[in-house]
Amino acid sequence: MAVYSPVRKEAILKKLLPPLNRSVAQLASEEGISEQTLYNWRNQLKAQGYAVPVSGQKADDWSGEAKLAVVIEAAPLSETELSQYCREKGLLVEQVKEWRSACVMGNMSEVQRKAAEKKQAREDKKRIKTLERELNRKEKALAEAAALLVLRKKLRAYYGEEDEDS
Repeated sequence: MAVYSPVRKEAILKKLLPPLNRSVAQLASEEGISEQTLYNWRNQLKAQGYAVPVSGQKADDWSGEAKLAVVIEAAPLSETELSQYCREKGLLVEQVKEWRSACVMGNMSEVQRKAAEKKQAREDKKRIKTLERELNRKEKALAEAAALLVLRKKLRAYYGEEDEDS
């Protein structure tokens, strides 16, 4: 049984983790370490609470445990620290925020969840109304502009002037 220095082990494990996300088989052939050893090391990391995705998976396909570990690790971070953390892990800040809100929603009672959903529905309706009003206003302005263009063209035709636009 080969013994690996902690420094080498750490360097190899970094290749398994995001953003590199190398596969165990690929890393085993490159480093000359058995796949079973790498799987054991990866499982030890998981047991310690690190966010270790399955090799090659996209962040959205990570297990719930890995997502929760990321949320826990990122909880005390400021916005700039969170951005740095996400760059290191190969994640998007929006993904982490979405996972955090999913964790919060999952821990709410049924009454709290329904209240949050009602509040969100009200906000959505309000936003839809605002957008519809804005759309109607812009459609009216567009119709007015088109009418003015047609009117200008007719006036020029009436007075016998040549149209500069066409």
